[in-house]
Order: sequence, then C-alpha cells, then structure tokens
Amino acid sequence: MTNYQFTVVIEPDEGGFHAFVPALPGCHTFGATIDEARANIAEAIELHIESLAEDGEPIPIEREPFMITRLSVPAA
Repeated sequence: MTNYQFTVVIEPDEGGFHAFVPALPGCHTFGATIDEARANIAEAIELHIESLAEDGEPIPIEREPFMITRLSVPAA
C-alpha cells in the first residue's frame, strides 16, 4: 500500500466547513466541524485515488513547494 500526501484546504462554509484538495480536482467534501471535514476529506482522497487507479489514470503527485498565502488587494 502506498501512502500519498496532499495539501488539504479547509474553509468555513454555510453551516460548517468545506474541504478540498487542490492537486485532485473534484475531490472535495463538507463537514459540520473541522474534525468532521478532515475525516471526510481523508475518505474522499482515498476513494478518489482508488477511482483513478481503477480507471488506469495516473495519481497526481503534488509538487513542492506548495504555497498558500493571504493577499490584501484594494478595490473600489
């Protein structure tokens, strides 16, 4: 069994939290709490990778370094 590491983004959403994996387009989920979103995205990643493997698709490898930053942008 291979272990994969992916950056996961968890952000507040209406009534809970939205979690997604930038390196795996379409791999996202929701949870009422951060812990639930974290557990749900771990399961979603596993299912996403299994689906790619079953379809003979390559499993993306996240490149280093991955950067997340916050910008302040003036707008009218």
